[in-house]
Amino acid sequence: MKKILLILLSLIPFTSVYALEPTDKFYINDYANILSEETEEYIFNSSVSLADSTSAQIVVITVPNMEGKSIEEYSTEVFRSFGIGDKTKNNGVLMLISLEERKSRIEVGYGLEGVLTDGKTGRIQDDYMIPYYKDNNFNDGILNGYKAIYQELANFYNIDSDIEPVPYTRYMDLDEDLDILDISATLLVLKSFYTIIVFCLKLDTKKKKKTHFIILEVLTIIIMIGSFFSGAGFDAISLFIVGTLINLAAVFINFDMFGGYSGGYSGGGFSSGGGYHSSGGSHYSGGGGSSGGGGSSRSF
Repeated sequence: MKKILLILLSLIPFTSVYALEPTDKFYINDYANILSEETEEYIFNSSVSLADSTSAQIVVITVPNMEGKSIEEYSTEVFRSFGIGDKTKNNGVLMLISLEERKSRIEVGYGLEGVLTDGKTGRIQDDYMIPYYKDNNFNDGILNGYKAIYQELANFYNIDSDIEPVPYTRYMDLDEDLDILDISATLLVLKSFYTIIVFCLKLDTKKKKKTHFIILEVLTIIIMIGSFFSGAGFDAISLFIVGTLINLAAVFINFDMFGGYSGGYSGGGFSSGGGYHSSGGSHYSGGGGSSGGGGSSRSF
């Protein structure tokens, strides 16, 4: 019976999150192998410096998958298993990314939940991490997210830091790097000139002007949608609003397009305006900190 039990136990896949063992550097655990050596060294040295001066710990973990667990459950278990942060201050932060599920989470210890609120950790991911992840640029996404978190803690603990996260800018893969928002803005300007020519100079019939108006509005919507889904975000909505206002301005300048007043009506123009340390072979570990589930999760 004992032999059978041992055989059955041997067939159970021991893939528990507790099987994750921190690396000797503790602060950087790239199990998914997606980070450069430079990024790993940067994160390690910066975290060592932060821990030495404040006792706060920022730990980065990348995993291929989460073994069927939700990212909230997985990150909480990892956080407690690693003991991130000081045991009494609970001032640890975990940055976790899982490639297979395409999930990201910033888990925050009890003691820092007032500093790194759920909303703030969400914005950090939205502004500095997720756009990179969507381009499969995990190295820069993690590095910039780490810098953003480090900056918040440096401000909280009032320590000097020249670390600054790099804002994300999406580029199209053309012969020259052209920003998608700049392209959309340029198209909007060209569309505006066309609007002025068609309506203000009255170069066409009323029926065709209606057709032009519809075409121009559709083009404005296309510009807005293209910009929005290419990473321009709310700037794309601004483009849509400005483009629509230009179309409406053309209507009021030339009322006869809809069979109304047609005269010498004209309007003026307008515009829219830390210190570093090397590992030296030492083994780093957590301070026994815990987390109660504070933080935020994102998909990418």
